[in-house]
Amino acid sequence: MNFKRRDFLIRKGEKVTYVFWVISGLLKLNYVDDADKNHVVAFAMEDWWEGDYYAFFNQSSATMSLQALEDTQVLCMTLDSYNTLCREFHKMACFFLEKANKGHISSQQRILELISTNAKERYDKLLNRYPVLFQRVSHTLIASYLGVTRETLSRLTAQ
Repeated sequence: MNFKRRDFLIRKGEKVTYVFWVISGLLKLNYVDDADKNHVVAFAMEDWWEGDYYAFFNQSSATMSLQALEDTQVLCMTLDSYNTLCREFHKMACFFLEKANKGHISSQQRILELISTNAKERYDKLLNRYPVLFQRVSHTLIASYLGVTRETLSRLTAQ
């Protein structure tokens, strides 16, 4: 499927039917809290999987939104397709398990970084890991991902 910049692949509150593999483009997984504050949970670039996994695997309503930040082409997979692939092709089950484990580890590392490092350290780690992201994403979204204000990010980039 093809999505234009700013199109939503998943909207908070809607039933989640798919997870997505990014062929080209860039996605943002976003959470809006009760105070109506936006939090960027994740970005997904080429060759990455993304979705609201809780809602996907529970076939429930989305708690987050997934939006295209660029014109984006994705492959979509339903839960039935996922289960069929895992059941009929052992290598696919192993592939998905490996991806899930890596994603879980990455999520834990992100949580630990948010609670144990300062903004400058988080900024430096993100820049070292994904320098191309800084060319493709606004500073406002980078700040949200890092858990800082836009002003704090400006001070960090000036250092």
